[in-house]
Amino acid sequence: MSDTSRATDAYRALLDVVAAVEPTIADAIRGELDNQRHQLKLIASENYASPATLLAMGTWLSDKYAEGTVGHRFYAGCEYVDVVEARAAELARQVFGAPHAYVQPHSGIDANLVAYWAILAQRVEQPALDEAGVRHVNDLDDAAWAKLRRAFGEQRMLGMSLDAGGHLTHGFRPNISGKLFDQRSYGTDPETGLLDYAEVRRLAHEVRPLVIVAGYSAYPRRIDFAAMREIADEVGATLMVDMAHFAGLVAGKVMTGDEDPVPFAHITTTTTHKSLRGPRGGLVLCQPELAEFVDKGCPMVLGGPLPHVMAAKAVALAEAARPEFRDYAHAIVDNARALAEGLLRRGATLVTGGTDNHLVLLDVASSYGLTGRQAESALLDAGVVTNRNAIPRDPNGAWYTSGVRLGTPALTTLGMGPSEMDEVADLIDTTLRATTRASGPSGPSKAKYTVADGVVERTRARAAELLEKFPLYPEIVL
Repeated sequence: MSDTSRATDAYRALLDVVAAVEPTIADAIRGELDNQRHQLKLIASENYASPATLLAMGTWLSDKYAEGTVGHRFYAGCEYVDVVEARAAELARQVFGAPHAYVQPHSGIDANLVAYWAILAQRVEQPALDEAGVRHVNDLDDAAWAKLRRAFGEQRMLGMSLDAGGHLTHGFRPNISGKLFDQRSYGTDPETGLLDYAEVRRLAHEVRPLVIVAGYSAYPRRIDFAAMREIADEVGATLMVDMAHFAGLVAGKVMTGDEDPVPFAHITTTTTHKSLRGPRGGLVLCQPELAEFVDKGCPMVLGGPLPHVMAAKAVALAEAARPEFRDYAHAIVDNARALAEGLLRRGATLVTGGTDNHLVLLDVASSYGLTGRQAESALLDAGVVTNRNAIPRDPNGAWYTSGVRLGTPALTTLGMGPSEMDEVADLIDTTLRATTRASGPSGPSKAKYTVADGVVERTRARAAELLEKFPLYPEIVL
């Protein structure tokens, strides 16, 4: 039986079983596949997982509770969960060259919370226990416990500002991390848009944080992690790197040397579903001195592990360990550069003037006189899926924004190359040049827009023609 026949039979059977119980859900699953097959996916944080990865999630491993860690569970009967988790952790160590890996986090936010609490446990809690001469927080008297709780809330964090490309989970008030830490931000140079390491150093010496966070969700360049570790060491901070966006580029050996965070960070977090091309979930990698604290993530922060997702992580990590994944990771960056060059040739303005990684940040306010929300909506009408994103010192704020973030991992998974990226650049530019701001009750709207007659239809047709050449999941025929 061919791969196409096996995959088709598997997914037809899956949908038939689901439809027999709840047909609305089966129809929605089919609809999502149809949507993804007919839209150009340029969201930098999305990708297409392999059928093997997807199928690994839909198993009876989901039925097992497995709080604790390998060989140390709070529930009996976890011998096969131990096999799954141990293999996933082994592959994570192999792929990233990490001394220790923890594969339980359910998401990137969970991974970051595990990392924060591991740092607090090592740097704040353990010294308090040692001082009190006890082994466990339950052994502290009320006065010592109250003192420790206050100490948890007195710690500072230094991370990248949101408008420069940081993430809510890096200590910002709407997220729990901002309620946990006294957060201060570093930004980018106002002229170049690039990280200014001298300014990061100055702020670190001024703030004296417990934690320095490096990593981004919308910064189109690479980071010198050796320099960030040097700064952290100077002020006695723990360096944490959130590589959720670019983990696939690290796994694929695009980012090596000083650009590889794993050897320099005390602790590294990531999602598994972006450039790594796995299931939705998270990982924590760390140096040996933090391992015992990271492994307490469940029940310290996490609920029961998701064994079926850990199985899918193992499958995706096994794929990332193959030589062809390196080719894929390098192609992601080649495509991002081709997309950036195509937009620049057409007169668009890009934050930092280009890209060195998997994403491009298009300044739609300067380029087309639009807000990010208007540009995102017009592009979706035309069959191009993106997301609006703030740019440094954004005058339109974090909701409407002045930028649109574009990423190449998903289209690279489909097999597209630089010539297709130039075509995509033309589709984006053509659509946005034909889009104008509409008026609202009190003047020009930040949300309403109009697109010139016929442009949406023509762009959708061109996108469909492109996607026909690079079909999604061709081995699945429903």
